[in-house]
Amino acid sequence: MNTTPNSSVPDTVQPADGYAGDVSSQLAWQWVQEGKAVLIDVRTDAEREWVGYVPGAVAVAWKQWPGMAMNAAFDEQLRAAVPSGLKAVLLCRSGVRSVAAAKRAAELGVEAYNILEGFEGDVDGNGQRNRLGGWRFRGLPWRQ
Repeated sequence: MNTTPNSSVPDTVQPADGYAGDVSSQLAWQWVQEGKAVLIDVRTDAEREWVGYVPGAVAVAWKQWPGMAMNAAFDEQLRAAVPSGLKAVLLCRSGVRSVAAAKRAAELGVEAYNILEGFEGDVDGNGQRNRLGGWRFRGLPWRQ
């Protein structure tokens, strides 16, 4: 199994139930750069504003802040964001909400992939993110 530099996450698609699969942030970014996929950021507006965002990603929140209510416009916004024939690679904070969003996207007929580790990765022993993986940790493009 191959891995990308600075990663212990495989650079191949990992099978998943209910959607096309799980991918590393590096593979997702490669697909976006090659024009094969659209990067969908399913985090809240507040997360993107306060924590950072990926330039060019399409914001389609899975849940809304405050209160984390479901985004009633998710289906419509996702369909508008992903042209026919392209994959959707979904990004959240840690790779949990993006699984639920990928399952919904698949129900809508979109070839959808969850980005493993999310934007910030898992929490370390000190309760901090961005030290154990994630989009930012892997050195991929982002802004704040």
